[in-house]
Amino acid sequence: DALVVRSDIVNAAVLDAASKLKIVVRAGAGYDNLDLDACTSHNVVAMNTPGQNSNAVAELAFSMMLYQARGGFSGKSGTELRAKSIGIHAFGNVGKYVAEIARGFGMDVRAFDPYVAKEEMARYGVRQCTTVDELYSECQYISLHMPANDRTKKSVNYNLLKLMPEGAVVINTARKEVIDEEGLLRIFSERNDFCYLSDVEPDCKAVLEEKYKGRVIITAKKMGAQTEEANINAGVAAAMQIVDYF
Repeated sequence: DALVVRSDIVNAAVLDAASKLKIVVRAGAGYDNLDLDACTSHNVVAMNTPGQNSNAVAELAFSMMLYQARGGFSGKSGTELRAKSIGIHAFGNVGKYVAEIARGFGMDVRAFDPYVAKEEMARYGVRQCTTVDELYSECQYISLHMPANDRTKKSVNYNLLKLMPEGAVVINTARKEVIDEEGLLRIFSERNDFCYLSDVEPDCKAVLEEKYKGRVIITAKKMGAQTEEANINAGVAAAMQIVDYF
């Protein structure tokens, strides 16, 4: 009657085999692995559990930032995060946790999100940028937190990346599709100061790791939500949503 999944694909073939199914819940954010059109045609309700793994993703973003700033703990002198500027691109559940952690590090925190009011950002000690160009031109660090959809796919492109100040670092714990990889490779070729930290493996991973070693960190698998706490939070939320539905 109900199905809980994490990253497993739920498509028409799965739904054809599940004649009693009434609801499927993805224990995580987004619907990437659920075929929503197929769910609709099979009269199956699709849900997810937004916010349950947000802190885990935010902590991973800072783990990657610290590792990069300290040169991979190689023994050489690195840099500090305090007094650096960080721009949060999309101020949802994860973005808010990133803002809280960033303030704890003493960073200058800014954000761009056309769907979030200036007053809401101010509650988290965040200064609103009114345009995406403003965000990228003013921040050394940019942390990405938007979903992949028709509006956001390949939206982080060369024209945005070239606006970033010296020592630019982009952290992607969102989706690989939001990055224009052609533009990413171009900015790497033009700027020796640019770094890219990603929890989602880009298609151009081999090129990046071969040509720009030391300026790229890519996790072995998507690890943003891989904590004991996040797994429990998302699993319990999924179960409760099924109970509430029935």
